Amino acid sequence: MKESYKIILILLAVIFTGCDKDEFAELNSDPSTLSEPDLRYSTAQVINNMYTNDYTNWFYTNFDYVYPWSQITGTGVGNPETFVEMAAQGGSQNVYGIIPNAKDIRAKIDALPEDEKSTMRAIVGITYAAQVATALTQTDFTGSMVYTEAGLAPYTSPPLITPIYDQQALLFDTWLNELDGAIDNLTAADQFNLGSQDIIYNGDYGKWAKFCNLLKLRIAARLINADRSKALSIAQEVTNSSAGFMNALEEDFIYKRGINYRGTGNGTQPGTGGLNLVEFLRDNKDPRVRFIFDKNDFNAEVVQAFIDAGKPLPSYVEQYVVFDGSGNFESWSGPGEPWVRYHGAPVSPDKQQDGAFDDYFKQASRNRISLNGVEKNYTSTSSFAEKNTRTGFDFTYPTKPGGRLIQKIGNHPPLEVILGSSAETNLYLAEFKLLGANIPGSAQDYFNRGVELSIQRMDILAKNSDTFYYESDPVYQDESMAEMASTKLKANEISELLSLPDYDLSTDGLEKVYIQQYVNFAITPNDTYTTVRRSGVPMKGSSILAWEPILSAGTPLTIPRRFEIGAPTEDNVNFANVKKAIEDQGFTTGTNDPNILNTERLWFDINNPNYGEGPKN
Repeated sequence: MKESYKIILILLAVIFTGCDKDEFAELNSDPSTLSEPDLRYSTAQVINNMYTNDYTNWFYTNFDYVYPWSQITGTGVGNPETFVEMAAQGGSQNVYGIIPNAKDIRAKIDALPEDEKSTMRAIVGITYAAQVATALTQTDFTGSMVYTEAGLAPYTSPPLITPIYDQQALLFDTWLNELDGAIDNLTAADQFNLGSQDIIYNGDYGKWAKFCNLLKLRIAARLINADRSKALSIAQEVTNSSAGFMNALEEDFIYKRGINYRGTGNGTQPGTGGLNLVEFLRDNKDPRVRFIFDKNDFNAEVVQAFIDAGKPLPSYVEQYVVFDGSGNFESWSGPGEPWVRYHGAPVSPDKQQDGAFDDYFKQASRNRISLNGVEKNYTSTSSFAEKNTRTGFDFTYPTKPGGRLIQKIGNHPPLEVILGSSAETNLYLAEFKLLGANIPGSAQDYFNRGVELSIQRMDILAKNSDTFYYESDPVYQDESMAEMASTKLKANEISELLSLPDYDLSTDGLEKVYIQQYVNFAITPNDTYTTVRRSGVPMKGSSILAWEPILSAGTPLTIPRRFEIGAPTEDNVNFANVKKAIEDQGFTTGTNDPNILNTERLWFDINNPNYGEGPKN
């Protein structure tokens, strides 16, 4: 041990004596004072911080609130009557972790000689794109926020530690201006190349510029019922932009932190899919049901085990079972595998008290069987696929009690997260075209392209995350059946889907576009909540995808339209500005009363339809 310490000391001495005084001083200086700062790593950190708080965002914000309130899932199998009340919350992406670093990068670039500064414009553009993208998710939940004066303390004298809160209308205008500037910077010639320090596009700044145009469309979407003419003019700007817009899978904004990043190591407890959404996807044979949700446990072997145990099958499983003359499993009817394995559950609390729905809500007792002294319990509904939130966990395939042990263990791939896509772009353009935007192309063409790209992207994501049934269902010993039961995208599925009435915009076009935005955002929840609020879709009484009335003891429950805001205290150095921002928005603080959180709306949400009312044409 002592000899090891001697070697270390000798090596340190060699290093330090090999440095002259100036070099040593530079190594130990404040990075902000260096004359030639390396900005690659600071920019990489800005990009890296675009996806943070993954556990709290999924466990609380999405699976406790956003998804149940949007009817994508329940909080478990269905919802308790208290699901409309906020408790712990995870918030949104942390824009305030980006702004100080982004401002520091821009300050350092401003201090460079003009010839060097001109080659760093694209880096400046990236800092604004990252900043605006994360700020949008923040304002979607709570409205006004510190932005124009955020992070100015190091650059002001005296340091500005009491920044004002910007109202949402000003935020949108500010971000549109910043994005226009970012596009100019990102499309400038002769730019310093970040290369691999850009974990999204590997230094392809043209794709960053297209991402900025997507962010402009996101803002336009939020303006559609607040300032429609402005929203449509933004769509026209994007389609006429020399930078172009996202329209190919390779242009999608896919966040990949590194080969060892698999998302949170903790379970995120996803809920069961909403009955109406899962049925809409399954009945149309939309492949995305296989990527958004997990298969239930009722493969042919498990079905036969229930028959052998003399236990009744769940009614929604049994409807697809063909029995032979002896009453045993013969085959699947209807759509067959893998479709027969996807079943959602009602989301209204009252349904849990209705015996007609016991097959959904009493699975713990009804789906427990015993054979040859071995007892097992099975799940007959489909949960949200947790592989979309994290990839580092193992899986045991469902088999009969005492049957084979079939597992998928280890070899966990890195997590990929969609932060923006060409599918999203095209579905926005389909919406704006229907609402009167003067843009080239037809709404149906944008719509078809959006659906196609959405399916292809989810398929790629499922493959790369090594989802459990992607290549085959190993419980089936017949190879052709195992292949049929796989969840991967198969030939002609997209073209067949787009030929169906629910994907034809000649009738109820706007509702159908909003439904597809809703489906597309099911694995990118930053825009799920906003889409449901601004569209009124799913719609009550719809013949396509209906909003399920939310009842408790026969009384409709009220769902919040914003998140709870804590009451400021006078020991807060910025108390006056916080208080003013809350008052300007007309918000009550410190309450989780869903009626208050529904009626006191964010600025962009004031003129939006109520939940389930359908779109404003």
